[in-house]
Amino acid sequence: MINIKLELKNLIEKTMIPESKDFIEELNDLINNNKATKDDVEAKKEMLVFLSELETILSAINKDDITDEEAADIYEKIIHMLEYHSED
Repeated sequence: MINIKLELKNLIEKTMIPESKDFIEELNDLINNNKATKDDVEAKKEMLVFLSELETILSAINKDDITDEEAADIYEKIIHMLEYHSED
């Protein structure tokens, strides 16, 4: 049987956080080079909030403050989001 909490933790640590940090770095480059639009600045703010949410989820997993059902729900939402964005 799959340990959904471990799967979620791996997904967040190995995919979501690195990709989020890479995107934030790209946005920082645009901002620092005065090439950013208002949307870019707003996207950076949103990504920082998203990154914080991912860290909160990891903390909840590590403290066992999240149920398997909650972990499965979050996992499915992240997978759906990844599939949606990969279609772009």
